[in-house]
Amino acid sequence: MCIMVQEVLIVKDESRGRTQAERRARTQGALIDAARSLFAERGYAGAGREEIVARAGVTRGAMYHHFASKEDLFRAVFETVERDLCDAVAVAAFAATDPVEQLRRGAQAFLDAAATPEVRRIVLLDAPSVLPVELRRQLSERYGLGLVREALRTVDAAGRLAIGPIEPLAALVLAALHEAATAIADGADADSMRAVVAGLIDRLTTD
Repeated sequence: MCIMVQEVLIVKDESRGRTQAERRARTQGALIDAARSLFAERGYAGAGREEIVARAGVTRGAMYHHFASKEDLFRAVFETVERDLCDAVAVAAFAATDPVEQLRRGAQAFLDAAATPEVRRIVLLDAPSVLPVELRRQLSERYGLGLVREALRTVDAAGRLAIGPIEPLAALVLAALHEAATAIADGADADSMRAVVAGLIDRLTTD
């Protein structure tokens, strides 16, 4: 009998733990989604805390329970957008089988994304002024830089990388992509920027 009671209590505790974890995840998700849309619409400075919690449907206390500050919430939003961006770039790249064409398609997909409000505002315009350099470097290593590095390694494995080594080259390619994307976000001619990036990839690779 005692064993049965203990088992019931354990099940209840586990259920309670799952429910609490689910509630936390839902609240965090609601805050990130609300902040993501407001940051994209109005920028970091223009999105107020009260408006974020109102759109998320939570209290201000709940926001600070999950995120230490508005900057901390922006970091979570930035990482979410970066992850989604990398997923979209990877999908575009892997639509091709040729490694150089994968690099080209991935680069073009990144530049296309630069024209979207959330990537333009959150990743290209606000992140450099809101997030510390070291944090952006860490996130870049996890997402953008890691993706470019792997693409270049695939090209190199096929014997079609014209210059190297890969580590500094990956950083330079990513920097060029960010500069081109930022120029597009600032209103530069997108077709011209795409042509420049395509020419750069042609110089880095062989047929």
